[in-house]
Amino acid sequence: MKRLLLLSLFFLLGLHSSLAQQNKVPDDPKQFHLFLLAGQSNMAGRGKVTAEDKRVSNGVLTLNRNGQWVDAVDPIHFDKPGITGVGLGKTFAKNYAEAHPGVTVGLIPCAVGGSPIAAWEPGGFHPSTKTHPYDEATKRTQHARRDGTLKGILWHQGESDCKPDLAMVYEQKLHRLIARFRTEFQNPNLPFIAGQMGQFRERPWNEDKNRVDSVHQSLPRKVRWTAFVNSDGLSHKGDKIHFNSDSYRELGKRYFAGFSKLEAATQQSSSQ
Repeated sequence: MKRLLLLSLFFLLGLHSSLAQQNKVPDDPKQFHLFLLAGQSNMAGRGKVTAEDKRVSNGVLTLNRNGQWVDAVDPIHFDKPGITGVGLGKTFAKNYAEAHPGVTVGLIPCAVGGSPIAAWEPGGFHPSTKTHPYDEATKRTQHARRDGTLKGILWHQGESDCKPDLAMVYEQKLHRLIARFRTEFQNPNLPFIAGQMGQFRERPWNEDKNRVDSVHQSLPRKVRWTAFVNSDGLSHKGDKIHFNSDSYRELGKRYFAGFSKLEAATQQSSSQ
């Protein structure tokens, strides 16, 4: 029995070592595709973490809070330690890696729970976490770009701006944010994917939430190289605010589908 246990331990250690060797930063930055994860808590993720979520996925890394590349296991965000959980990022990355053989995906988690879009401006401050979301996101992304190539920005935010005075200016601020990111990262065609806020029957939308949602939905018609991802049929975790784990995973698949269509359109445009 003791020998069997030792053999099992060596097998598991060998498996982990093998995965760790595979999940290294590529020498060629063009083979290391980076994605910035920005927004508030539904991007950070609040889903219940299972043993499956702790498994290492081949070809997927994440930038930890110390600026180091590590295997991506949930939770990958750290905005509010103790309540972060499963999000959409890892599922998106797994699907992307499978569709791009030979490529390693690097996630740059920067979402901050409860942050309004005003905090995503230069110098913007978020009191409850004592952070500067935009400044820290750009700093972490520039750090990551030394190793890889930034391929897109995944954005899920809006709930904190569903108030009369904030909803009215949300479109202006979101469009400016996209332009600012593209200037910062020196790519005028950098893909930007926006996800829809949770549509939960137990928490009906008011006029302000509908207004913010319309900004997200109209984004592809008004700003080039953007996409909108719906949240139709997804469920909350019981708090009427955050998606549950299965819904986050489904949302990650939808973000990947939205990005893929945008990627195909970008490639077609550049070839013409």
